[in-house]
Amino acid sequence: MAIARADWALILGASSGFGRATAAELARSGLNIFGVHLDTRTTLPSAEAAASDVRSAGREAVFINANAADSAKRMAVLDTMAHHLGESGASVRVVLHSLAFGSLRPFVAKPEDQVAPKQMDMTLDVMANSLVYWVQELVQRGFLRQGGHVFAMTSAGSSRVWPMYGPVSAAKAALESHMRQLAYELAPKGITVNAIRAGVTDTPALRKIPGHDQLIEGAQRHNPSGRLTTPADVASAIGALSDARSAWITGNVIGVDGGEDIAL
Repeated sequence: MAIARADWALILGASSGFGRATAAELARSGLNIFGVHLDTRTTLPSAEAAASDVRSAGREAVFINANAADSAKRMAVLDTMAHHLGESGASVRVVLHSLAFGSLRPFVAKPEDQVAPKQMDMTLDVMANSLVYWVQELVQRGFLRQGGHVFAMTSAGSSRVWPMYGPVSAAKAALESHMRQLAYELAPKGITVNAIRAGVTDTPALRKIPGHDQLIEGAQRHNPSGRLTTPADVASAIGALSDARSAWITGNVIGVDGGEDIAL
């Protein structure tokens, strides 16, 4: 990856799981990191450790604790980015959308238990629509330009069912659709957009899914590679796909799962 020393990556969901691993990977490849995360006092140490990983690689880390799906907070983060990018000509070379916050409720159950319209809307907005809004602003402000790469984290749940997973499944399907449209519209600008479909990975987000232990056991049993996917596996793939030689790879859902999906 040919990188100007001042270039940056933007990681949405930077404090744990795929976001944290990718921040460290891209820092090792030479990118400074803008990290957006939403953490409470109890989980904030994870964000601080993620920023430390970046600095240990000799790169700048600007981590902001904010709701990435809130329009006002998004604008404030972008203004902070503008300050750091300054007039140096630096750009955002890589964007990773790895926001994992949504409702895990059945579609049809007792009224008090089933997903409500506000919960469905929130899930779609955070896990899918926010990708569009961030990319719009990054392009319009000139931060994301030719040679840039956008990645969105999807899952096999975009096309499969699991108890309580309906709202998130819908969001992942919408995310993949948004990715394709963005890839089509940004191709003339030389910006690639792809979705990464990770295999089952033991992350904090996975452990919020009811029945996650069954997902883990099933993946361990069926994956031909004999193990779960790790955040480092995904980060390595994103690092490779961020190379300038991947400029013709766009509009795809790319499996990073050791062959798990073909074995199910």
